[in-house]
Amino acid sequence: MIETRYHDSVNVLQALTASGTAAPFDRAEWYAMLADTGLTPMIAMASDADAAAALALTEDRGRIAPLRNWYSFTWRELAPAGAAGERLLRAIAQGLKRRGWRVTLEPVPGEDGSATRLAEAFRSAGWQVAVEQCDSNHVLDVRGRNFAQYWESRPGTLRTTLKRKAKKVETEVLTRFDPAVWAEYETIYAASWKPAEDQPAMLRAFAQAEGAAGRLRMGVARADGLAVAAQCWTVENSIAYIHKLAHLESHKPLSAGTTLSAALFRHVIDCDKVAIVDFGTGDQSYKADWMEQVRPRFRIDCLDPAQPKSWAPLAKRKLQALRGSAAALPVASLAPAPAHG
Repeated sequence: MIETRYHDSVNVLQALTASGTAAPFDRAEWYAMLADTGLTPMIAMASDADAAAALALTEDRGRIAPLRNWYSFTWRELAPAGAAGERLLRAIAQGLKRRGWRVTLEPVPGEDGSATRLAEAFRSAGWQVAVEQCDSNHVLDVRGRNFAQYWESRPGTLRTTLKRKAKKVETEVLTRFDPAVWAEYETIYAASWKPAEDQPAMLRAFAQAEGAAGRLRMGVARADGLAVAAQCWTVENSIAYIHKLAHLESHKPLSAGTTLSAALFRHVIDCDKVAIVDFGTGDQSYKADWMEQVRPRFRIDCLDPAQPKSWAPLAKRKLQALRGSAAALPVASLAPAPAHG
């Protein structure tokens, strides 16, 4: 018999994320940091005698969304593989009808089956489900190459930039948290083209924790002693994650960001021996110079047709589908049939 329940504390996720998590964003500690920013957790759990599953969510006036913020590359289910996990996820989806009328899950990965799995769980529980791509994820599959082999395959303009500018800055890659270097990063970020940090205290706490665990890779580039570029990466389960990067616009001609990126790629490929480098979400053109594959991230929008609040968005969704179908028809099929006589 499956039991479903709800919790307002992320501590209940410890047992599900204690080991073998796929990414930093699946750990209970990550969700605890999110809760510390002011988000209110609603942890939906289902369990039977043999297994347990959970969705880390938040709810506002009947609209349910993932417990996440813009630092999260992905959001996915916390459930065992196979039929047991599917059964538990279906039970969670069924129970959520008592907590809200709309569930919107994003950004869900597809390459591990999460998007398909979650969409099917909600459909089988009676929700009307729409799946669409909401973002892109640029990644590098190292495929056993060393840095020199990888670098040889980069665009000529990128390699030329590094060759011309590398000696203009000094780079350092740290595998521990250094408060002074983090202060340099914050100064650079504040003066860069980037938008203001949403939750800088959370990002610092994350970097500190990753440093204590040996997973942090913090890079800084200096010109004449001044920090002009900084990047925050982590390494876990043979994957390097590029979390943050920034450089001083006042020193842009130095191309310090390119030189620092190359130093970090060299470190994670040759020293950490990672299999994948993950550049997070966003389809910025410069990422294609460094990465070789693009993976979609999906939005799974679920509406409960039994609840009146769903009717208007369901009608809108149906109208959009009809318009899309009409637009896809060939021109000849829209023309009136020729007259006979």
